[in-house]
Amino acid sequence: MKLENRKQKVTPLPLFMVRMGRYGLFAFTLIIISVLFGTIGYHHFGKISWLDSFYMACMILTGMGPVVEMILPTAKVFSAIYALYSGVAFLSITAVFFAPIIHRLLHILHVEKGDNEN
Repeated sequence: MKLENRKQKVTPLPLFMVRMGRYGLFAFTLIIISVLFGTIGYHHFGKISWLDSFYMACMILTGMGPVVEMILPTAKVFSAIYALYSGVAFLSITAVFFAPIIHRLLHILHVEKGDNEN
């Protein structure tokens, strides 16, 4: 779906909602993949339960911090790499989700008036 430029009219609300749904679904998919990656990694490298791995991945991804101490060196390396990834991923996913809203607001502010409008 191509975004409109400043010379085009603002997209009608129903089409905008479809666009929001697509961007939201994409952002949600990225979150699911990131949490799945973290959960599997913490379970494998950290030797912790699936539930604790899921909890740890969610807390790290949202920037809340670790909840289980990593003891093994491989677990510490994975945790550090996942934390670096999570910092970038969370901000990027947030940007993907809010991109259509910001685009619409900026578009509304910058729409050029037609020739017969003053």
